[in-house]
Amino acid sequence: QVQLVESGGGLVQAGGSLRLSCAASGLTFSRYTMGWFRQAQGKERELVAATSWSNGITYHAASVKGRFTISRDNAKNTVYLQMNSLKPEDTAIYYCAAKATSAVLTRDYDYWGQGTQVTVSS
Repeated sequence: QVQLVESGGGLVQAGGSLRLSCAASGLTFSRYTMGWFRQAQGKERELVAATSWSNGITYHAASVKGRFTISRDNAKNTVYLQMNSLKPEDTAIYYCAAKATSAVLTRDYDYWGQGTQVTVSS
């Protein structure tokens, strides 16, 4: 049974930092592309960042490039999202997801976490 468990969300002031973690179990983590999505209230879920299992390629959405960094530790079965220079518009529920395909831009994710709330105050 695959489980993805996010942690690290919370309330932070604008300009601050948070690091989200997603611990995976029940799958061969090193063979899964991992992604972070977010969904703000009243908006569609969007892909924030992804890291491919096969070639180390990462993707960051234009809205977070230069501020957020995705990384993974295959030994710990964990993917991270380091978020710096946070803005109020980054407020959302952040979800971790896993997929067996290697492409970072496709959205065919197989498994999802429950999400963690990030709130950025102005």
